[in-house]
Amino acid sequence: QTIAIMQHDARRFVPKVDFLTTPGFLTGRGAREAAGLPPGTRPAYVVSTLALMDYHPETCRMRLKSLHPGVTVEEVVASTGFELVMPEKVGANEPPSAEELRLLREEIDPMRFYI
Repeated sequence: QTIAIMQHDARRFVPKVDFLTTPGFLTGRGAREAAGLPPGTRPAYVVSTLALMDYHPETCRMRLKSLHPGVTVEEVVASTGFELVMPEKVGANEPPSAEELRLLREEIDPMRFYI
């Protein structure tokens, strides 16, 4: 399973791409396998600077799962160039603890590529 990490803006979350480097569900269920990708592989989550998204189990469309602290659903919608699946209840992500921040900054991403 793949987890994508990226900035969240309408320039990156587009309705149609010109070039594909990391295939998601392509045109829907079964399309990955039809394109020759290994069975059982799939995208699992997208962690953006605004929220956490996953994929609807039947439609394979990207679904808003939870928001980072201080972010609103309206901000996510305005920064997304396509319609996200909206759950009945959108969760809230807990802010990282001091130790989690230390690990991220000093050991996982000391070059600050992602954070």
